[in-house]
Amino acid sequence: MARKVLVLLGTKKGVFILESDAARHDWSLRGPLCETWPINHAAADPDTGTIYAGGGNAWFGPAVWRSDDLGATWTHSSQGLAMPEGETPVATVWSVARGPGGVLYAGVEPAGLFRSGDDGRTWEHVAGLQAHPSRPDWQPGGAGLILHSLVPHPADADRLWVGISSVGVFATEDGGATWATRNRGTRCDYLPEEQRYPEFGQCVHCLVMAPGGSGRLYQQNHCGMYRSEDGGARWDSIENGLPSSFGFPAAAHPVDPDTLFLVPVNGDTAGRFMPDAKAAVWRTRDAGATWQALRAGLPQKDVYFGVLRQAMATDRLEPAGVYFGTGSGEVYASADEGETWRRVAEHLPTISSVETLVVPA
Repeated sequence: MARKVLVLLGTKKGVFILESDAARHDWSLRGPLCETWPINHAAADPDTGTIYAGGGNAWFGPAVWRSDDLGATWTHSSQGLAMPEGETPVATVWSVARGPGGVLYAGVEPAGLFRSGDDGRTWEHVAGLQAHPSRPDWQPGGAGLILHSLVPHPADADRLWVGISSVGVFATEDGGATWATRNRGTRCDYLPEEQRYPEFGQCVHCLVMAPGGSGRLYQQNHCGMYRSEDGGARWDSIENGLPSSFGFPAAAHPVDPDTLFLVPVNGDTAGRFMPDAKAAVWRTRDAGATWQALRAGLPQKDVYFGVLRQAMATDRLEPAGVYFGTGSGEVYASADEGETWRRVAEHLPTISSVETLVVPA
């Protein structure tokens, strides 16, 4: 069956969609969509092809947009996207994800979680997360107090992991009624040495699940790169061999749990751009034991852009495609798992997120 690939770009001025055939050589661009609202995350349900886009408008507030025709037309809803009375109002939607059983999740600022059982038409607050006893002590990261990572279990609707800056990873095993911290082994280098492994307060940057359902998670943190083999109960550092312990995005391979892609930057106080001002995507084929820099086709001089936490993704073709978008509006694509790269878009607004969708042509 002939297939086509859509690369969904959430930007500061709406959604853009790149489209190609399975060869992934020639690309067309559509956009800006969603009435140029600032969109933090655009993602798709691979089973239905429905596209969701979460963001917020300074005049109209937060909303989740939905398209059932691959981005040709859109509707949006904010019904129910409100914190309980007395809490800080929702400013924007930071992340969207489809879980098993048809549930749609939205992570918001200030850090909170909502779910929808009717495809995003209405929303309900998941109060259990806000009720965690650590909540009064949550502190914002540089981008605010945001719930940016949503990782539903692929088969168990009761299990979900979230990443909050700068609070850490939390997990539920009862559909959101109760939550537990999942930060053991991740450090806070900015705290005194004797306090560097707290129960919460870590600045998680990105959280992804390896394919296969083994419970393996990968986490890019403000202070290191980590892997967990037990659903986050314990984390082990896998940053040896990387040029920096600091970065934002991570993208899992679609079928190989040992393969992961990263874009490290040069540090939190050193400018947050590519190490040595040379672009590279780093890949591991052995779950973080070793790392390889992939540079072919990427600029190697005067590269000062960054890549935000949700702005990297893989597709489901063979070999897997890998994509990332930059803060300066460029999109780079690889059709061979990072071996070679091409710039496929430029001059776009700041790219907040990159996701993919493979559909019949």
